Amino acid sequence: MLAALKKYLMIPRLVRLSAGAPRDHHVAWDRFWSSVKTTGATGDVLWDSGSDHEMQGYVHRLHQHLDPRLPVVDIGCGNGSFTRQLAALFPHAMGVDVSAHAVRRALSESAGLANVSYLVRDMTAPGAGGRLGEELRLLGGGAGAGANVFIRGVLHVLGERDRHALAENVRAIAGADGRVFLAETDFQGNAVEYVSHLGATLRSIPSPLEGAIRGLPMPGRFGAKERNLAFPAGRWELIEDGPTTIETMPLSHPTRADLIPGYFAVLKARNWEKFP
Repeated sequence: MLAALKKYLMIPRLVRLSAGAPRDHHVAWDRFWSSVKTTGATGDVLWDSGSDHEMQGYVHRLHQHLDPRLPVVDIGCGNGSFTRQLAALFPHAMGVDVSAHAVRRALSESAGLANVSYLVRDMTAPGAGGRLGEELRLLGGGAGAGANVFIRGVLHVLGERDRHALAENVRAIAGADGRVFLAETDFQGNAVEYVSHLGATLRSIPSPLEGAIRGLPMPGRFGAKERNLAFPAGRWELIEDGPTTIETMPLSHPTRADLIPGYFAVLKARNWEKFP
């Protein structure tokens, strides 16, 4: 019992680390990505495992529910690791991120891929979804009746108001024919238990985890309850949902990705013709 409680002695250090995180999420994310030197399994980005293992767990449902003739928009693309994998499944993959530094890195890491593009865009801003849909059409993405949308690890770091705003922009992108696939962390413990799960101890915190605590919004959980609030049944039809697993880079083991309990959902806009 005493050993289990010792981890809570980390609280003062966690508070000190997170106290300096910028309040403005634009600043926080751009500052974070400006500091990233390398990505992948041995890099600086906590949620980039450097493999396609997590995506392979999604492919069946992407094939089952999303129209392969439509383009796909990867919201919160970061360095484009998932965008590039989506480009193998859809005619065009557009990655979108609030950080200009993230998009610059994604462009560099995606050099030579003809059906991938990137935009700097805050997808919680009013009207962002409609403008993005127009830009996708101009790029030849073929989003006449909408586009598919992929969201991985974004909603759990947003507040309720921003979640709702993002959902409304996603609705404008998806239109009548697009579908939305989302996958988010849904860890049921508190913040101390969460960082302990990812390898933090009283003696040390893995460097990528410490960087995220120091500079980024504190993550929450996103499961069925949170999805129902952000994507209400009056505007969205739930096609499928359930548990999944989110992978991070190796933290508690030198060569094996760490696993976080997660939640996935597939949705479509309801009554699009009546309420765009």
